[in-house]
Amino acid sequence: MPGLASDGSNPDVSLLYDINGLAKAAPPWFDRVMEFVGEYGIMLAMALVVLWCWWSVRRRGTLADSVSAVAGLVWAPLAAGVALLVNIPIRGFVERPRPFKDHQGLEVLIAGKTDFSFVSDHATLAMALGVGVFVAHRGFGLAAIGLALAEGFARVYMGVHYPTDVIGGFALGTAIALLLAPPALALLTPLVSAVARSGLGVRLVRSRRASERRRPEAVDIPEPRIGGPATGSGRNDLAA
Repeated sequence: MPGLASDGSNPDVSLLYDINGLAKAAPPWFDRVMEFVGEYGIMLAMALVVLWCWWSVRRRGTLADSVSAVAGLVWAPLAAGVALLVNIPIRGFVERPRPFKDHQGLEVLIAGKTDFSFVSDHATLAMALGVGVFVAHRGFGLAAIGLALAEGFARVYMGVHYPTDVIGGFALGTAIALLLAPPALALLTPLVSAVARSGLGVRLVRSRRASERRRPEAVDIPEPRIGGPATGSGRNDLAA
């Protein structure tokens, strides 16, 4: 398996050199920016998208909408954690070296990477988060998925992953976030609904202003489903 991309005629290697070649042509300051963005910046932006989505869904729609969306947002980081755990045996089985160990002339922006390359943890984490947010809210989810795609590009740009490492991470993160969403939401939705009924935790699910606008309002447990009430009408779009 380590020889997956050892042949220079392999499209995977060719694309690696094409994308990483942009780093060679770029000024040093831009590479330093990409180094931070690819290692930390995009993941910080993903966290801000999750927080922004949570703030939005607490203030719009019905209480049932907020419960469904917050349950989906709780699932997003859980899905990312599960995907990273699943990736541990995959990396150990494939044992694919980092591209700079088998190929000369790469511009490696992050030194000291000694673990295996397939699949990319960053790509897996980012896409699992992005798809998890999409389960909760389509508008914010599309923004998060866009950030995940940028993360994958940055990992190849920095010379620390093959393109197929990134594609494998995208596939793994998506599969975990979507396939496990129904049972996860079936468990999380009643828990979030119980929090919404409590005196101390209600503000985690519903803002005070939204609650006052819609009184009296029953706290029903919504049907857990992907793309639930909070996503369908566009009321909670990013532009709202």
